[in-house]
Amino acid sequence: MATPNDIKRYRSALREERNSASLYREMAVAETDPKIASVYRYLAETEDRHAEMFAGKLRAAGAVVPAFRPAVRTKILGWIARRFGVALILPSLSATESGAAANYDQHEDSAALAPSERSHALFFRQIGGKSTGMEGSALAQLEGRHRSAGGNALRAAVLGAIDGLLSNLSLVMGVAGANMSGHNILVTGIAGLLAGASSMALGEWISVTSSRELYQKQIETEREEIEQVPDEEIEELRLIYQARGLEEHEARRMAQQIMSNKETALDALVRDELGVDPDELGGSAWAAAITSFLLFAVGAAIPVSPFFFLAGGTAIVTSLALSSAGLFLLGAAITLFTGKPVLFSGIRMVLISLAAAAVTFGIGHLLGVQLGG
Repeated sequence: MATPNDIKRYRSALREERNSASLYREMAVAETDPKIASVYRYLAETEDRHAEMFAGKLRAAGAVVPAFRPAVRTKILGWIARRFGVALILPSLSATESGAAANYDQHEDSAALAPSERSHALFFRQIGGKSTGMEGSALAQLEGRHRSAGGNALRAAVLGAIDGLLSNLSLVMGVAGANMSGHNILVTGIAGLLAGASSMALGEWISVTSSRELYQKQIETEREEIEQVPDEEIEELRLIYQARGLEEHEARRMAQQIMSNKETALDALVRDELGVDPDELGGSAWAAAITSFLLFAVGAAIPVSPFFFLAGGTAIVTSLALSSAGLFLLGAAITLFTGKPVLFSGIRMVLISLAAAAVTFGIGHLLGVQLGG
């Protein structure tokens, strides 16, 4: 027998499902791509079925089914979709559907709807990353099997070295400003190098390990859903491929073909839905940690290295000169990703970093005077 809390929950779910259906129909009208518009209409029909399920639960509990009036949020999102385009509201809708899935998962009488809501959230994430439809030949190249992490790895390497160089330059200049001896500056610089590199390595290890564990849990969830609700998984794949530009019948045919083999289906869902290679799961945590340690250390070694051989003002000037050269080269390397002019990017990096070093030098000098006085 339904409790008062159940009835309250049914009414809330009914209201949300009706609002979603209403909004998706407005999006279908605003959408310029007829293929995507047809998907929005399909989503609206799905939400109508969900709404009717909760309306039925209310009737069975002897409760009144309220009349539907679109919420203010629905009206605003619909206006934005009509005025500025559907793309602006997709992130909000993805979050809403993910929240609905999580809520339905908590209750046995609505858990069966959760996979459908998750597939809707997935669709909005997929469609949010595209601007036009794709033909099948192009789709085959973008199914997750030809992704490359090379650019991201190179960018991470450059940023890791910049982090080490900039942080240790500021530390060294701060200590130098306090009029400490060359030996103390050297020890401080080495300590900053080891502390920063170790912190980076540990953070990277934890990050990659946590990501791998999350992916493993999500893969097991996908495996269970393939066993328990294969029709919902077919719909997920169908939505993914239709969002990428395939006609509905072709997208459904491809999804059904993939789902005919459970292992193939799991591989496809992991790659297309989670965006990861199941054989790698984000890479090795140890490799990431060691790489982060080395990259940070290489950058951090540049400003401290002159103090091994020089002392006083000569060491400080040499440290600034070497650091400026390193920062210019790293700033120039960033243009591989930003497309900005090499000279502009390199000089900007040097000026910003030297400004930070000047501030820490000044603070160190003030502290040195106060403590020495």
